[in-house]
Amino acid sequence: MLAGMTLFHALVVLHVATGAVGLTAFWGPIVTKKGAKAHRKWGHAACYGFLGAGALAIAMALLSLYGPEHRHPEVTDRALYEGLFGWMMLYLGTLTIGFVDYGLAVVKHSRNRRMLRRARYQAVIAAVIVTGAWCGIYGWQVGHPLMVLVAFIGIVSMLIQQLYIWRAAEPMRTTYIGEHFRALIGMGISAYTAFLSVGLIRLVPEEVFNPAIWAGPSVIGVSLILYFTVKRKQASAPRKSSGPSPHPQ
Repeated sequence: MLAGMTLFHALVVLHVATGAVGLTAFWGPIVTKKGAKAHRKWGHAACYGFLGAGALAIAMALLSLYGPEHRHPEVTDRALYEGLFGWMMLYLGTLTIGFVDYGLAVVKHSRNRRMLRRARYQAVIAAVIVTGAWCGIYGWQVGHPLMVLVAFIGIVSMLIQQLYIWRAAEPMRTTYIGEHFRALIGMGISAYTAFLSVGLIRLVPEEVFNPAIWAGPSVIGVSLILYFTVKRKQASAPRKSSGPSPHPQ
């Protein structure tokens, strides 16, 4: 058990380190000029940080599920513990990786979105949907609607991505920019949710199952996605002429 606990604590330290890089660098692409060198530099730092944090979250989730029992004795509901720190953490780690992968891929293949139909990309999306579905099912079984809500958001996001990938008509040349933006905001949602949950149990264990803590990043992130999507559509819509209509001669 000591070896297992030591491994888990090492994973936590690495998760915090990589997550801190991602969470800090995440704001760089938002405040820098889009497409500029600084934008790409900060973006890559955020993506690689979140990739590391997502992979480590998956490792911690598996250790929580199949490692030594009673890792956190202050949590008395073990079924709920396995749900939040096992299956939900596994899903959130996979979701973070899925968002990063898609966000980078739509830029890389902006001139040929059919490349996103390859098995390599579809497998990642499928992994998110499968882990999300089980997270939602498990959450329903243990009576925790938060797990169902977070799973629903991620699955819907993957289906929206599939609509872009598989649509028959060619989208506008700049459509991939919106896909890139939504994916990276989604990356932030899943990463912030996972990061808060891991640290929260050590700082304020009594608040670890507080729905506001877990759902906060999702509510804020989805609101941002909706806001910027509507704003972008309004900016691209043809403007009506405010002048008087010419009379036929």
